[in-house]
Amino acid sequence: MDSVLAGDLSRFPELLQAARDVAAREVAGVADRPVAEIGDRAEAVPLPVEGVGAQGALAGFAERWAGGFSGSAGPRYLGFVTGGATPAAVAGDWLTSAYDQNVSGAAGSSATALERETLGWLRELFGLGEEYGGAFVTGATVSNTVGLAVAREWLGERLGVDVSREGMAALGPVDVLSGSPHSSIAKALSVLGIGRDRLRTVPLLPGGREAVDVDALAAALDALDGRPAIVVANAGTVNTVDFDDLRAIAALKERYDFWLHVDAAFGGFAALSPTYAHLADGLDAADSICVDLHKWLNVPYDAAVQFTRRQDLQVRVFHNASPYLGLPTGDPDFLHLTPENSRRLRALPAWFSLMAYGRAGHREIVERNIALARSLGERLAKAPELTLSAPVRLNVVCFTLAERPTRERVHALADAIAASGEAFVTPTVFGGTHALRAAFSNWRTTEEDTERVLEAVLAATAATAAVAGP
Repeated sequence: MDSVLAGDLSRFPELLQAARDVAAREVAGVADRPVAEIGDRAEAVPLPVEGVGAQGALAGFAERWAGGFSGSAGPRYLGFVTGGATPAAVAGDWLTSAYDQNVSGAAGSSATALERETLGWLRELFGLGEEYGGAFVTGATVSNTVGLAVAREWLGERLGVDVSREGMAALGPVDVLSGSPHSSIAKALSVLGIGRDRLRTVPLLPGGREAVDVDALAAALDALDGRPAIVVANAGTVNTVDFDDLRAIAALKERYDFWLHVDAAFGGFAALSPTYAHLADGLDAADSICVDLHKWLNVPYDAAVQFTRRQDLQVRVFHNASPYLGLPTGDPDFLHLTPENSRRLRALPAWFSLMAYGRAGHREIVERNIALARSLGERLAKAPELTLSAPVRLNVVCFTLAERPTRERVHALADAIAASGEAFVTPTVFGGTHALRAAFSNWRTTEEDTERVLEAVLAATAATAAVAGP
């Protein structure tokens, strides 16, 4: 064994303690460090010929890289829809690496059974029945890709084609309908060979809504003259967290032949709150569902789940035909359900967090985030220089400049907010107008944090207005 590696093995407990000390210090100080790092990056160095050992690597990381990491795990990082990692989830993630289980199949380890238990808990959390099979994947993009891959196979079944064997050429053009599809939907269609241009956007409800007009969707389905299609519905859009009427869309199946995929990446967590659960009503009518866990479940990157009623079709798409891996059974191994053969035990951080805090603890996070988002929205709406782009429906505040919201001015405002070190928000375009999004999904965010975000936004608005002039 390499002498440096052997030395690290002999000092393994001390090395873990050193890493623990660094992690504990960073977590304790994350609320006070700059939320985003916009300075210079460290210069790349050549690959070492002789290693410096784990302790030396830790010192090198602290010196060259740690200071440039964002505070994305902290309470005022409101960019994208980024959760943090609850204490229990961090513990589970550390153990995931320590045990280093490959959850491809059930042979020789109880890890697969733990993943199945966690999937069962998540089904219960979102009000889904046992008819839904599921698996952990990396994020919403892969979850949407898996769901649409199963939908593609269903289309083949309806048309007498085995797409997994014969390919898309045998299936022909596919119709995919959606009101406000996330960008990952188009990416998934590209990966699957369906094609980005096969995604047809359907008119939305009036009044600045991002929810699909169900009557317009019915008309689009009617125009297909009985051809089966894929409908992608939203349980929480990225800009304004708008929800399609899932129950009404599902009712269209009485007249039209389509697969219903629901992108519930973070909006699905509305199901945890009795006040907001009605928004996700009808999720249990979907044929496939995407839920991202490193958002509102607050487990570390990367983790998401996908669910589908037709796991038999999922196996047809993703099964791995190899003697040493075994053939799919009635309860197929996970390697037959996702694009990956080798799979990290992503379920363990989620298992830890769900076991540690239960439904009640995660409901509290969701409801507190929603209350804070509404509070920020109310305060921003009173600022004469700013305007809300849409009502705060759940946990995202979409706002813009009241006058001349050009790309340059809005992005300059985002940069100024980030430069303050107090907060981080992301630019977007809503209704053709450049805007900013503040997404509340971190387990640590408090009223005090929200006040600091507000002050940072108002100060940055005043500063950029002074620079821009009249």
